[in-house]
Amino acid sequence: MHPNALLDLATELVRQVVKLDAPADTIVSGFFKYHRALGQRERHALAETAYAVLRQRLLYVHLAQSGSGTMERRLTLLAWQGTDSFRRGAIGPNEQKWLADVAAIDRATLPEKLRHNLPDWLANPLKAELGEEFWPLVEEMDKVAALDLRVNTFKAKREDVQAELKEAGIDAEITPYSPWGLRIHGKPALQKLALFTRGDVEVQDEGSQLLAALLQAKRGEMVVDFCAGAGGKTLALGATMRNTGRLYAFDVSGHRLEGLKPRLARSGLSNVYPAQIAHERDERIKRLTGKIDRVLVDAPCSGLGTLRRNPDLKWRQSPKALEELCVKQTAILDSAARLVKPGGRLVYATCSLLRRENEAIAEAFVAAHPDFELLPAAATLASAHVERAEELDVQGYLRLWPHRHHTDGFFAAAWQRKA
Repeated sequence: MHPNALLDLATELVRQVVKLDAPADTIVSGFFKYHRALGQRERHALAETAYAVLRQRLLYVHLAQSGSGTMERRLTLLAWQGTDSFRRGAIGPNEQKWLADVAAIDRATLPEKLRHNLPDWLANPLKAELGEEFWPLVEEMDKVAALDLRVNTFKAKREDVQAELKEAGIDAEITPYSPWGLRIHGKPALQKLALFTRGDVEVQDEGSQLLAALLQAKRGEMVVDFCAGAGGKTLALGATMRNTGRLYAFDVSGHRLEGLKPRLARSGLSNVYPAQIAHERDERIKRLTGKIDRVLVDAPCSGLGTLRRNPDLKWRQSPKALEELCVKQTAILDSAARLVKPGGRLVYATCSLLRRENEAIAEAFVAAHPDFELLPAAATLASAHVERAEELDVQGYLRLWPHRHHTDGFFAAAWQRKA
């Protein structure tokens, strides 16, 4: 495609994502379905340019003030992720000079807000918690996340999958913590590979995989994934149960549960029972009160631990939305706890970076439910063959940070109900 035409398409995509009226990945996916003639490299350049704008939106808007043309075009030129020669082929001397002038600016001299590109309501609590580690976190969240895979151990062995990927020209390294994980740098077309279509692997961040290790669902047990969504964690639990027992996948969204069906078919699991519920006090849940061995609550949250993948979230979330989420998290956790039988295990998790959604919810739960005792994360994970489990434990909780562990940001607390 001619450079001018491709730059115009990139500008149109940026125009759509900066409206922030829908998730960026949904917008990008829809854009490419409409523009089917685009090649893989062209799609990569356009998508990564749009995500780069979202990652450094405050900085680019500030720098764009000195340029000319539409704001979206200026943002696209500043954030361009294709080849530089391609960009030069699409612009004239005035824009080339402007880009050179902008590139000469020492960004270290700019105000903090333009360097971290976070809203104040998010930056301030992270600074308070992390101190000097705040800037390494910012740097890591500006990077593109690697692609993590979970090997479906019900069907395959990790070393065999790694070898098959190697034969396909894809280098996959063993994840440092998860006993089922492989990590790929880049974005190969996995869906075309036989190992994907036959269900040997699922795309799942290493941090998410560790929730299954923390819950440790066993053969023959009754298990509930309380907020199952499209079922990534459900499938991991089903594999650890070796396709035995009964695994309920509950969610209020029938649409999300529909996304589980093809994945479930590939997985080879027959012990999973998806069910849409109206709310956390649904009658289906009440009938299971005190009968469940293990319950996972991967609660609805801000998703701020996934900013490497979803940089639009920091602009689409708000303090008011966060307050509403915390109320919902408390209610869901309280309801889920009723299912756990004496001696059973409950895990509460989020992919958030904020204490308000994590430690604060866990501490309030224990205060209100003295019949649950905390299971220290390090010992619990180590017993599930998680490597270097002590690195993941903060005050007994699982706490993952992108800059420390190179996973999405995750929090999890595991409790046992007293007999």
